[in-house]
Parts: sequence; C-alpha cells; structure tokens
Amino acid sequence: MKTTVDLPDALVREAQDVARAEGTTLRALLEDGLRAVLARRRSATRFELPDASVGGKGVRPELRGAGWDDLLAASYGDRT
Repeated sequence: MKTTVDLPDALVREAQDVARAEGTTLRALLEDGLRAVLARRRSATRFELPDASVGGKGVRPELRGAGWDDLLAASYGDRT
C-alpha cells in the first residue's frame, strides 16, 4: 500500500544515512521500525494495581454516611 507520511526533514536524513550505512533501503528501515514499535506495544502489559484490600465487612455501621472529618477522627483519634 502506498501512503504519504509527513516526517521531519532531519529525521528522514538521519534514517537515510542509517539505511545507507547498513546497505538497506529507507523503506526497509521504516518497515523494520514500524514492526518493532507495533510488536513492543502488543507485548506491553497494562499496569494493574494489585488488590491490597483486607478482609472485613466494609465501613463500620456507625461511620456509614460520616463526613471526612469524622472518618479522620475515627482513624487517627487524638493523633491528628
């Protein structure tokens, strides 16, 4: 497939120099680079935060619906 891509002149010149030094074509260099990026992105795993919750039944009944100040007071007591 033919397509048009707008690339910075300096990047194209550098790629041409590398292709020439490696005895290949700019097209082959671009194909290799695109394949490498696609493979890296396919194999990249998304970060997933591990479940660090502890057993329990959720918020204590007396704190359900409590405001932030009440939750802080219950959590830290007089250490605030």
